[in-house]
Amino acid sequence: MGEMEDPIQFKDEGNKFFQAGDVDKAIECYTKAIKLCKDKKVLAVIYRNRSACFLKKEIYTNAAADATKAIDVDAADVKALFRRCQALEKLGKLDMAFKDAQRCSTIEPKNKTFLDTLRRLGAEIQAKLKTSFSTDSRVQNMFDILLDEDTDKDKKEKAANNLVVLAREDAGAERIFQNNGVALLLDLIETRKLEMVLAAVRTLAGMCTGHKARAMAIIHMVGIDKLCSIMATDNEDIALATSDLFQCVNDSLTGGDRRIYGKEEAMVMDTSKDLKSILMALLDMLISKKVSGHGRDQALNLLARNVPRKDKKETDHSKTLFTIDHGLKKILKVCGQIPELPDQLPMTENTQLIASVLLNKLWDDLRCDPERDNYREVCDEYIKGKFDPNDMDRNIHAINALSGLLQGPFEVGNQLVGRQGIMEMMVALCASEREVDQMVAVEALIHSSTKMSRASFIITNGVSLLKDIYKKTKNEKIKIRALVGLCKLGSAGGDDYSMRQFAEGSTEKLAKQCRKWLCNIDMDTRTRKWAIEGLAYLTQDADVKDDFVEDEPALKAMFDLAKSKDKTILYAVACTLVNCTNCYEKKDIMPELVQLAKFSKQHVPEQHPKDKKDFIQKRVKRLLKGGIISALSVMVKADNTLLTDQTKEMLSRVFLALADDPKDRGTICAHGGGKSLIPLALEGTTIGKVRASHALAKIASSCNPTTAFPGERIYEVVRPLVSLLQPERDGVQNYEALLSLTNLAGLNEKLRVKIVKEKALPEIEQYMFEDHDHIRLAATECMCNLVTCKQVQDRYLEDGNDRLKLLVLLCSEDDEKLQRAASGALAMLTAANKKLCTKLTLVTLQWMEILQRLILHDQPEIQHRGLVVVYNMLNSDDNELAKKLIESEILEILSVIGKGMDNPKRQAVIDVARTCLIKAMDLGLIKPFTTP
Repeated sequence: MGEMEDPIQFKDEGNKFFQAGDVDKAIECYTKAIKLCKDKKVLAVIYRNRSACFLKKEIYTNAAADATKAIDVDAADVKALFRRCQALEKLGKLDMAFKDAQRCSTIEPKNKTFLDTLRRLGAEIQAKLKTSFSTDSRVQNMFDILLDEDTDKDKKEKAANNLVVLAREDAGAERIFQNNGVALLLDLIETRKLEMVLAAVRTLAGMCTGHKARAMAIIHMVGIDKLCSIMATDNEDIALATSDLFQCVNDSLTGGDRRIYGKEEAMVMDTSKDLKSILMALLDMLISKKVSGHGRDQALNLLARNVPRKDKKETDHSKTLFTIDHGLKKILKVCGQIPELPDQLPMTENTQLIASVLLNKLWDDLRCDPERDNYREVCDEYIKGKFDPNDMDRNIHAINALSGLLQGPFEVGNQLVGRQGIMEMMVALCASEREVDQMVAVEALIHSSTKMSRASFIITNGVSLLKDIYKKTKNEKIKIRALVGLCKLGSAGGDDYSMRQFAEGSTEKLAKQCRKWLCNIDMDTRTRKWAIEGLAYLTQDADVKDDFVEDEPALKAMFDLAKSKDKTILYAVACTLVNCTNCYEKKDIMPELVQLAKFSKQHVPEQHPKDKKDFIQKRVKRLLKGGIISALSVMVKADNTLLTDQTKEMLSRVFLALADDPKDRGTICAHGGGKSLIPLALEGTTIGKVRASHALAKIASSCNPTTAFPGERIYEVVRPLVSLLQPERDGVQNYEALLSLTNLAGLNEKLRVKIVKEKALPEIEQYMFEDHDHIRLAATECMCNLVTCKQVQDRYLEDGNDRLKLLVLLCSEDDEKLQRAASGALAMLTAANKKLCTKLTLVTLQWMEILQRLILHDQPEIQHRGLVVVYNMLNSDDNELAKKLIESEILEILSVIGKGMDNPKRQAVIDVARTCLIKAMDLGLIKPFTTP
């Protein structure tokens, strides 16, 4: 055998060995034959034979490889295909084996072996898919990967994300819960690895969402203290994730989720005890030194979000009363912390301001004077209890807590400031040699000088002190605070030009120094924030506004800070922008009252020359050029308690001022301003929502709505626009809302249905009766675009109303735009429903005269619409109506128009007239003209 050189001989020898059962010798012969063979077809046969040998030896990888080489030469080699199918099945590659079996059965459809193999593989694949994709196995697989120390990082992260996704589905959440998932998730938390802890907490949040029984069970299995300890971790992501978990638990236990879970629902016991335990645990976190700053922030956020009533119509505010009794002093302790002193609670830049916001929300949630008196007494007792002549640290803690109240429920803080000795203590601290005392005192003076009377007191007693501190101190942090104090006192007269507190030019100097600090990127964010605080006061002066908007580096620095993580800056930035755009609330003063005030020697506010409209417009252009829209968009997205309703209202005012000029609206849309306005229009104060909705109306009325509000956002715009149609809104808001809805209604049927669902039709119809020409026209144009909607057509079919009559009468108005809109609506209505053609003749006796006026109109567009109405009436299956039309002067008018020469400018009119005549001939009402 060793002397043979012919591959055919080696192949034949191999066949003999295979038949004899000597598979190893057969493989040896086939291998030698492969080396010598040059003929592709013969080579394919040899590979196929060797594949059979490897199958016998159970070397399935080699068997599949050899079969593939044979198939490469002849794709229809059924033996090679079946052998590869067998090898792939043994290798567990069922899907690939199934494909080969399919090809075999296609080539030989009557081969029973192939058909049986195909059925068997199909069943195995289904079983494997069912097993591998069952939720149980997926859950177990994820935990196996996560708890395996040898698994690589990327695979673990993927498994963690998959587990979170699984928990968001109710079936997945239930499987995790039933398969001892809570214990396994606690094991992940114990690893203390960031990705693992986040995955575990987010998975628990998914499991608790919308399921009262499961949420209650998880709270008891994990423990509220354990969850608090996780949230107390000094990691912002973990603290935020745990806060979300607490929120999901709260929503489930309070019934925020309305889903019903049958028998499981009946098993749930009273949740009030657990909710009370969570509330107490969050309050205890506020004063624990083991809690990180991020954890404290989230505890405050949870309290602010869940304790005060969301809707004041609810009668139960027991959570607020409980929090005041058991936690008000704890919140005040947070407000009173001095980061510069040792042994203080860990805090972030935002902590104390969030605490002030919480204090304000609790105060606003109180319903009667006794409750408010109790609130004041607790605060008074706390502040007085901290004053100690022998311990300056306790004194400044009390003053700082008072600053927190002044930033929260100002009414309470202001009353406490008026108590004997408080103001004197602030002035005394300003004179202290310790820098920390000066800093706390200056801040307290700033916050307490909001009211005019208080500012006057400080101007008399504290200005010289602040000036001394500003000049003498070398500490930049104190220096800037003293400057802000001077800024606030300098702006005590507001925008009243006649009531400047300081000498001419002083406010401009203060503002220049604030801008200098603002642009100094080497200073810490908190100190630069105070520079914006100063500008928020000083920009009430028109000279300061003009200088500021011209200072590009200062504008950019402010916008960059607005986009930073420190959200305590939002309010000050919003105030500054409101001042620069002059969009604050200002009542119009009647000239007669001004004369009367002057005559009686009363003070009359004066407007600064630079607060006139042309100066305001120039400032708006500068702000837009400076990138204000991108900054506002980031500020609106701040998912934080610090984005208060008052801040939202100010941002809404700024947006409205920016959108005033139609030329600027494209710029607003291009930078994402349109979509940023939507949340402002849906949440916040009533005034804020109206202003944001009005800004949306301005944009949607003059810009392409699909560009301004891309994707599904366009449907969110409808509700704010409809809210502007209410009678209590002013005429400009009504008018621009109608223009916007007209634009939206012209886009697609889905938007028209959305407008109808938002109950806009009654308001639009009401404005069609309006005396004001522009509003009536806008309402009619809006209705013209809405009449293609089935629900609108049904309203016109209803009996007992004047909707159709109004539309017909509007067609007779002298205003051509109004005629065009009304006749267009009439043309579409009569085309959509034949019954309306008959109803049209019953609503008014002048219908024929109005119709003739339309089809004789000078404007081709209006004439065309009138002719379409005539055609619809001829086509209405009402023979009497058609006969009445043809017997009138309308036939003569149609004949004159139809016989006219073709004219590109009037061709549409001529064509419709001819179509009407043809229809009349079809009905047998007229005969074609014939010549003898």
